[in-house]
Amino acid sequence: MLPRNRWFIAAALVYALAGGLLGLAWLAVPGSVPAYTLRAHAHLMLVGFVGMMIFGVGLHVLPRFTGRALYSERLADWQFALVNAGLVAMVSGWLVPLTSVARTGGALLWAGLALFALNVVATVRPWARRG
Repeated sequence: MLPRNRWFIAAALVYALAGGLLGLAWLAVPGSVPAYTLRAHAHLMLVGFVGMMIFGVGLHVLPRFTGRALYSERLADWQFALVNAGLVAMVSGWLVPLTSVARTGGALLWAGLALFALNVVATVRPWARRG
């Protein structure tokens, strides 16, 4: 497994722990956390844990399932940077709160998701020759 794919999986576990702690804090003392804590918790768990796990495993197994190399390792590297920077910025922007930071993070996150979609479609495309 490529190191980048391992980093996706490691990031997924870090986000799961962070999201879990944020959820526990919200449950323990609901009035003492920022208003968007539940939104931040949900994104850490869904995009952070579930999404990063799918990215790491998907980028590893899809080329093997199709018998083709990943369309672009460079796109996958950019995706890693964008989705992680975007998620951290978006969650931080909600917790601080700074709406402009959250919006910027959301845009970066979306750009990373778009790179993943492009890379996956180009990798599994049925019209390309094998080999």
